[in-house]
Amino acid sequence: MTRPLRLGVVGLGAISPYYLAAAERLPEWQLTAVCDARDETLEQFPGRAARFRDHRTLLERARPDALVVAVPNDVHLPLCRDALVAGVPVCVEKPLALTAAEGSVLVDLARRCGVPLMTAFHRRYNAAVRALARRTAGREIRSVRVRYLERIEEHLGGEDWYLDPARCGGGCVADNGPNALDLVRLLLGELAVTGCEIHRDGAGVDRQAVISLHGRTGATASVELDWSYPGERKDIEVEVAGGEVLHADMLAGHTGFKASLWHEYEAILTEFAALVRTGAPVGPGAHGGLPALELVESAYRSARPAPDATAAEADR
Repeated sequence: MTRPLRLGVVGLGAISPYYLAAAERLPEWQLTAVCDARDETLEQFPGRAARFRDHRTLLERARPDALVVAVPNDVHLPLCRDALVAGVPVCVEKPLALTAAEGSVLVDLARRCGVPLMTAFHRRYNAAVRALARRTAGREIRSVRVRYLERIEEHLGGEDWYLDPARCGGGCVADNGPNALDLVRLLLGELAVTGCEIHRDGAGVDRQAVISLHGRTGATASVELDWSYPGERKDIEVEVAGGEVLHADMLAGHTGFKASLWHEYEAILTEFAALVRTGAPVGPGAHGGLPALELVESAYRSARPAPDATAAEADR
């Protein structure tokens, strides 16, 4: 019988409970070590895994078979780089890195070292999204609309770095954008940004954005992002040839706050385990984080100020 893979998790913030719960449920994994720079967070960790304040010490002493990186966006590069150099496969929370240049460094390093690198776009593992992808497979898609709307303050979980553009990479376009753009890539393949409207608050954080795109086959797409939305709405509409409109509600059937994430992260770690065991340096879709970063940067370059926010609120 194949032994479970030893897993290390770096970053015990708002997203870590989903990884930890998935690792506990899945027979492919054994949680071996956790790491966080905050002493109080480590002291409160309830599990039996070894605890470290520095990821390099974790890599050296715990010798995990694979590493989950769930830290603020601005430190993805050094943590992933150290793990890849040590020969440890990495599953990193989206975005892959803070910039496309940093992401390219990691992708090139993974290829040179022959070490798997996976970006965790959890929404592509959503059951409703997967069902939609199956229904559209082989059909001509005319247009795609992704809405990713939430009030960010309700989702911080004490992680205030999301509202620091220097640490997050921007705002809703930098952080939620990769997830939403990856969904369009899942359905249409390669994309190009044709336009972008952004509304920023007084601190320079982009709170609302609409990104327009087109695919190679001529299909069009729009991604609507909102960090000031009263509540939460995350869905996809796809128009196929003939005018039929198909819909996927990512939150449907999941009662409770962020309840949809549990099954998504279980699917992520299931796929990551398969990637680690095959030893493939870069499996299909394993590092789609780089194209997503390139689309994010293209959106920012194309951006023009959005209509007045008050008018936008009135239109809802």
